[in-house]
Amino acid sequence: MTILQPTNLAKRGFALLLLATALCYFYGLGRAPFVGADEPRYAEVAREMFERGDLVTPTLGGRVWFEKPALVYWSAMAGYSACGVSEWSARLGAALAGWLAVLLVGWLCGRVEARAGGGLRGLRLACAGVAASSAGLIVFSRAVNFDIFLTTTVALSLACYFAAGLEGDAGKRRLLLAGFYAGAGLALLAKGLVGVVLPFGVVGLYGLLRREFPPEWKSALWGVPLSLLVAATWYAPVTLGHGRLFVEEFFLKHHFARFVSNKYHHPQGFYFYLLILPLLLLPWTPFLFAAIKTHWIASRRARATDGSRDDPSTRLRLFAVAWLVVPVVFFSISRSKLPGYVLPALPGVALLAGAELRRFVAGEGNTRAMRATGLILLAAAVATLAYPARAGLVTWGCALAVAAPLALAGAWAALGRGSRARAACVVVCASLIAAVLVAGCALAGASRRESVRDLLRLADARGYAGAPVLDLYTIERSAEFYAAGRLVYDDAGEPRMFDGTNLVTDFADERQEPVLVIIPTEHAGQLTAMGPARAEFVGDNGTNALFVVRAALK
Repeated sequence: MTILQPTNLAKRGFALLLLATALCYFYGLGRAPFVGADEPRYAEVAREMFERGDLVTPTLGGRVWFEKPALVYWSAMAGYSACGVSEWSARLGAALAGWLAVLLVGWLCGRVEARAGGGLRGLRLACAGVAASSAGLIVFSRAVNFDIFLTTTVALSLACYFAAGLEGDAGKRRLLLAGFYAGAGLALLAKGLVGVVLPFGVVGLYGLLRREFPPEWKSALWGVPLSLLVAATWYAPVTLGHGRLFVEEFFLKHHFARFVSNKYHHPQGFYFYLLILPLLLLPWTPFLFAAIKTHWIASRRARATDGSRDDPSTRLRLFAVAWLVVPVVFFSISRSKLPGYVLPALPGVALLAGAELRRFVAGEGNTRAMRATGLILLAAAVATLAYPARAGLVTWGCALAVAAPLALAGAWAALGRGSRARAACVVVCASLIAAVLVAGCALAGASRRESVRDLLRLADARGYAGAPVLDLYTIERSAEFYAAGRLVYDDAGEPRMFDGTNLVTDFADERQEPVLVIIPTEHAGQLTAMGPARAEFVGDNGTNALFVVRAALK
């Protein structure tokens, strides 16, 4: 992936990068079960909609569930339709969204390169390489989540807007502006009102940084209706079908209450995303800090000399700064904070870090950022080797395989071996190779503690495939997918948490049938003490144990 080569070689390098990114993002999507609080629920909502053939009403456990809009569910439903219901098919859309985000970053930078007339050669490959190999895109492209879809739709919108500003042909400029507004409409379908706040907020801040009113403002007369028309493909039928219930649940409860209160128990300090965003960019974080320094120096020089803000490099840098600042500030104000919320800033951050990487490869920057990147990779290799000894979930062979490319690339970058272009290529390749190896040999073991999939399969093999599933002293979210239709819910539509063994036995006695009970391993002795005739141990995953509790004979 030599950056400073003739145009045809650069095009082949970009094509190879896209191919390598696809292999990394799509490989092994089904090796790990659904984990966390959200992924199994989103996959289950999509499955229930798929089984009903319903594109409008999300349900969870048979009850309407208006937490998020429909784009992610539609994506998973398409995967289910094409490949059957599985982890791989549910995650397919997220992987495609991540890959498209890389493509959009490269497409935008390619247009900037062309406008610069060769002065920014290598920008497309550098920025796309940074985006593709960043930890944030790799991780979020491998799970069912709304943040990667919001990231990609916002990237589509903003890439079209900036490209429109570079376009001289009026017809093409209108087409690109249509892409901006359509992308905002898709962002509304991806995660709600924030899909409008982010693209329009970035455009507004970009205009302030350039000290000019956006010349494309008149396009809003037809563009905003276009955004609404795209979003109306779901918002119109769901509002007509559910009216006030949808408005209260979706907008008031899951938008405004989530933003202004700690109702959903995700409090963090105002500085939270200043720490999270650099982590999402790893291993390229040093280039972001170097880019911020470069931008500061260039801005001061431009003010001192009354320099032009119209060259493509300066415009892209200002646009990327706006792309970084708006999501960070917006989500920092919110009372509810999760790491993935700020993911839509990552393409903008990749533009900044990638532009600095291009400068480094061109010999315009010093080697400190690349050496620091190498040290980060070396630290990641050490952490990978330490993990099996501490957790015992990954074999030493797997840990060595994952650590090897990280260590080799880290040493190469830290010691400054070979050409600068080769160092950049080695870091990108090592990051993608390590991600593939993690998917191949580590994910299944590392996620074993986070899901009851395998425990439920053991119970099914023993003949309990139809038994009700109860949560005792815990709420295990992965059961919402793997025990769908059998998990016991309360009147509020949440999985019911039983807080005593007597309640479990009463439930079994009342139903006069065996029930499956998920219980934290530290409390498992309470069921074991009942004896094997009453409570049969199925297995445990290190976090939770699964028992069969039988009804007392009458």
